[in-house]
Amino acid sequence: MGWTYTFLSDEKADVLHLYDLHQPQDGIPAGIARPAELLIDPTGTVRWRDLTDDYRVRARPEAVLKAFDGIAGQPG
Repeated sequence: MGWTYTFLSDEKADVLHLYDLHQPQDGIPAGIARPAELLIDPTGTVRWRDLTDDYRVRARPEAVLKAFDGIAGQPG
């Protein structure tokens, strides 16, 4: 499909715990993934993140693009 970035499948929730994105949820014993958008550089450093406690809320595309433009212009 021509994607130029990596997709993550986290079946065992290892990454959720690593980035503190696991959120307990009433009625769901395993909990749920805390909604988040992360921009991670090639070294694995989180350069930007947007977190929310409401699973229905996501960062607007404009906010992600602005964050990307901001870190893209910074020295590595």
